[in-house]
Amino acid sequence: MSLNPALFQRKAPDEIMLDSDANLDYRVAQGCLRRSFSEDSLPESIGIDNRQFAEFFKNQTKAFFNHMRGDCIPYAVAFGSRNRFDSLSIMNGPIQDSKTEVWTFTPSTVGGFLIQQDFLKDESKRLTEIRIPLRDVLYDPRKVSDQLPVELVWELNSLIKQIYPEENNSLENTNSVVRLIVDFGDREKWAQIWAAEIIDPATKEVYASAFWVERNDIPGGFFTGSGESLERSFWTNPLSYRRISRGVGMVRASSGKRSKTAAPAAKASPAPATKQRYRAHMGIDYSAPTGTPVFSVANGRVAHIGYSGAFGNLIILEHPGNYHTYYAHLSNYNVELELGNEVRRGLEIGYVGSTGRSTGPHLHFELRKNGIYVDPYAPKTQLDLWSMRDNESGQLTREILLLGSPIKNN
Repeated sequence: MSLNPALFQRKAPDEIMLDSDANLDYRVAQGCLRRSFSEDSLPESIGIDNRQFAEFFKNQTKAFFNHMRGDCIPYAVAFGSRNRFDSLSIMNGPIQDSKTEVWTFTPSTVGGFLIQQDFLKDESKRLTEIRIPLRDVLYDPRKVSDQLPVELVWELNSLIKQIYPEENNSLENTNSVVRLIVDFGDREKWAQIWAAEIIDPATKEVYASAFWVERNDIPGGFFTGSGESLERSFWTNPLSYRRISRGVGMVRASSGKRSKTAAPAAKASPAPATKQRYRAHMGIDYSAPTGTPVFSVANGRVAHIGYSGAFGNLIILEHPGNYHTYYAHLSNYNVELELGNEVRRGLEIGYVGSTGRSTGPHLHFELRKNGIYVDPYAPKTQLDLWSMRDNESGQLTREILLLGSPIKNN
C-alpha cells in the first residue's frame, strides 16, 4: 500500500494559525414570554437592542401573531460578542402538534434580515422521539443498544456525562429519563441524535439539554441549550475507558544500546558530562488495558490503516475542514475497516495495544489541522470545531424550539 508522506510529517505546533474568529462570547437565552397587546415589541422585551431589527420584526410578524395559541410566546434568542444579535426563533404558542410553527430571524450578510419558517409536522416525518431511563444511559449500555444503533450508544453516553448537572448528582436514583430526538438514517446518511434532554417525566422539568448543529465544511457539533459547545470533549475522548498518562511535551530519548560491563582502565579519565537528549512528543497518551475499544471521535474517512514505524499499528482518519486524527500502537483493527471507508463518530475502529515504539499498552492520539499538530487540551487552543459560527446560530435556536420540550412561562 502506498503511503501519503504528508500524513506523517511532524511540523512544530506553533506553526498553526488558530481560528481567531471563533465566537467565544456566544450565548443563548430562552423562555416563554407572556402575551400582551404589544407583541411586536418582543425583541426589546428579551434584550435585543437593535432598532433596525425591531422595525423589521414589527412589519413582518402580523401574520405570525394571528396564528398564536396559548398564553405565552416561546422564544430562543442568541447573542454574540458585545451582545450582538445573532438569531431569534419564536413559536406560535407552547403547544407542540401538527400546527406548530417556528419563525427564525437572522441578520443577512448583505444587510437586512432573513426569515425562515419551519413546521413541526415536517420535522416529525424523519425524526423519532425515544425515552430511556437516565440510569440505563449512565450505567447499562446494553439496554441502550436495544433502542439505538451501536454507534450512537458511545455518543449518547459521552453526551449525557457532559451535560449531567453536577448540582443534581443523584438524578440517576430518580425516575429521570433521557429524552432523545433521533434520525435513524438510511443507506445514504448516518443515524444522528438531534436533541437530548435530561428531564423529570412527572414535573416535565428539563435539567439539561443538548442539540446537534449540522455543518457542510467541517464536522457538525453538539451545543447545550444555553449555547455552550460540547465538542472539545468529544474530540479528546477516543476511549470508553481512559486515563491520560502523558500529554504534549518533551520526552527523554533513548541513549542507544547499553554496553556490556567491563573492568575499568587503570587510569581512566573522568567521563565527559553527557547532555540528556529529548524528543518532542506530539500527541496524547491514554493508558488503558490491551484490547480496550477505540472509537472515532468524529465522522470521517479512513486515510491510512496499517503498520507505520514508531506508531505501530496506526489508523488515520480524515475529517472535513482538513482535520486528521491519529490512533496509534493498536493491537488490532476493526475487521470491517478498510482504506477509504467512511466512518461515523462513535464507530469502534480498533483496540488498544503496544505496537511500535511503546513502553506499555496505551493509545497514542493526535489531532492535526492542515498537517500541523494541535494540542486539544491547551487552554488557548480554540478551533472552529468548538465554537458557534455566526451563520449557524439560527439553526440552534430553531431546534431548541422545534425539538426541545415546551419552554415554561417567564
